Amino acid sequence: MWPFATLAQAQAWERTYRSGGHQPWHLDPDQTALSFTRDYLGFKEIDRVSSRRVSGRHARIGVAPTGPEGGTAAVIHLVRFGTGPDAPWEVVGTDDTTFSLTKPGYGSIVRSPLVTGGRISGVDESIRVQVRQPSSAAPLGTSPCCTSAGGDDQPWNVTVAFSGARDPVLTVVASTGGHVAEVERFTVTAVRTR
Repeated sequence: MWPFATLAQAQAWERTYRSGGHQPWHLDPDQTALSFTRDYLGFKEIDRVSSRRVSGRHARIGVAPTGPEGGTAAVIHLVRFGTGPDAPWEVVGTDDTTFSLTKPGYGSIVRSPLVTGGRISGVDESIRVQVRQPSSAAPLGTSPCCTSAGGDDQPWNVTVAFSGARDPVLTVVASTGGHVAEVERFTVTAVRTR
């Protein structure tokens, strides 16, 4: 899903790292998770690691906003992309509990407008959905603000139109917040354009 679109891109980074130490944060799952959240998704207020579990080629890194009430916004699942000791970390999704994004399915081929959905637990939630691609700084599409949801494990659905997709893999991100931070929880999935 991010930061590398292909194994060839990951291997190219490995070569530049070996020759000159280029972007060492790719070897740190914490920094990769925070870069994904802040730099790619644009959630600037989510700036700390709240939990960390690394087991072999897999890492699960909790990220959270700073502040006394800033609980874990998401647990980001990463895997090593390639082999060897300097294989970089790649974000592949989120481990969801009280907020999930199950529609479209992971790896589905999608077109615009995109119908999204999942389940949520909470009170007075406001869901916003974006479609993003690694090669663009701005979202390809954002749902109107915001879809109301709440209750205990209740379904939610949002339709979002998008345009300008060039990358083979897109990221769909759903977020909710507004009580103590702009983004309090988020969930992601990867989809394909072809």
